Amino acid sequence: MNHVDWLEKPTLREVTCTHTEASKFLVSNVLTTGKTYEVKNETEEFLFVVDNTGKVGGFYKTYFE
Repeated sequence: MNHVDWLEKPTLREVTCTHTEASKFLVSNVLTTGKTYEVKNETEEFLFVVDNTGKVGGFYKTYFE
């Protein structure tokens, strides 16, 4: 259960949110365009960042640069 302690792990890098226009999901509640977020884990398709709620959430890489 690696995901349990992601908040305490060191940040891998920081990314900036470029947009929150999603066709399927409502991400504007937890991401802000232009804000920088800490990346805690990364896969081929997703970035797991500490979002505006203070929790780690998984988002498509297309929202970030």
